[in-house]
Amino acid sequence: MDQKQDFLQSEDWLRFQEAAGYGVVRMTDDGFTVAGIVCSLPIAGKYLYTPRVPAASISNFQFPISKLLAEARRLGCGWVRVEPGTEVVRDEILRFARNDKLKTVKAPHDMQPKETFVVDIGKSEEELLAGMKPKVRYNVRLAEKKGVRVFRTTDEKHRKIFVDLVTRTADRKGIMPHPRSYYETMLATLLGDTATLFVAEHEGDILGINLVIFFGDTAIYLHGGSADVKREYMAPFLLQWEAIREARRLGCVRYDFGGVRMGQESRNSGSDSWAGITRFKIGFSPTTAPTVFPGCYDIVLSPTRYFLYRFFSAVRSCVSSIRKSAGV
Repeated sequence: MDQKQDFLQSEDWLRFQEAAGYGVVRMTDDGFTVAGIVCSLPIAGKYLYTPRVPAASISNFQFPISKLLAEARRLGCGWVRVEPGTEVVRDEILRFARNDKLKTVKAPHDMQPKETFVVDIGKSEEELLAGMKPKVRYNVRLAEKKGVRVFRTTDEKHRKIFVDLVTRTADRKGIMPHPRSYYETMLATLLGDTATLFVAEHEGDILGINLVIFFGDTAIYLHGGSADVKREYMAPFLLQWEAIREARRLGCVRYDFGGVRMGQESRNSGSDSWAGITRFKIGFSPTTAPTVFPGCYDIVLSPTRYFLYRFFSAVRSCVSSIRKSAGV
């Protein structure tokens, strides 16, 4: 069974992780490579995280999980967190781990969005526009009529503005952003052939900046931020549309808007922080169903350290809930 590599398993992403200070391991078996990122936590210590594991392209669907587990043990990791790309991959990994007498449990949280929104952009521009929700199409045209200009850049000036906008936008939407150094390292590592910034500008005012990755035949909207000024000009809509148009010119056939919450996860979250984000993204193609992943699973190598991890995670969650309820 063949499956395309996910960007989170690409050399570009691993290079960024190394630049950000994480250890990276790569396991290869019969030409198939899967990578893991070494993460560290207080008290519980290290664990190995393997994002979006694709289907192995080798006979009998053999997966080099034994190499992954052996490397995790060598590095002193207490558990391995795997994030299968499909349910078939999940079942194969869990079967292997259980046959090896290892405990496997659903992780307390997922590392990446469980649902992503990937749109087919192989159609004509007219078809893509016609497939949008009327309000989204109207907002794209409104931004154009207002004179909003969108352009690509990798220059230092717009890198700094991008980091400012991303952190401010996350605060405004009630989402915890990464540290500024995370975004700065990402830009320093990925900008160029792999990624670019799309900037929306009007009469000298920067209204929004998006970071878009070009990976194979897919363009990926990774991060973005919008300004508080001239919000009535609807720049974020034109930013996405111009990125889609550029992706088509570069030969991409898919545009990945990133995470959404449309299914059971959204109904169970008790939070509407993702509601506006999801509504914005699906407006570009309301007939497209999200791609749903199985989520993260932990393969326990050290029961004691894994117990400490789960215990202190539960304590932190409880304290956070109490503070939130108290308005602290």
